[in-house]
Amino acid sequence: MIKNALLTILTSLQLLLAGIWLVIRIVLEYFGIISDGNDRTTGIKGLRDEYKKANYR
Repeated sequence: MIKNALLTILTSLQLLLAGIWLVIRIVLEYFGIISDGNDRTTGIKGLRDEYKKANYR
């Protein structure tokens, strides 16, 4: 019983950390701090360029 509860908690923490890491990577890619080399497939670079072209202030 305790083993199942511990396994459930560890699995939940793993999913939570994976989700947080995904959000952090998306934000870092959006601002151009990191790049995985697949900007065309993620569309992050295109979004950045469009934002610059629109010249929002």
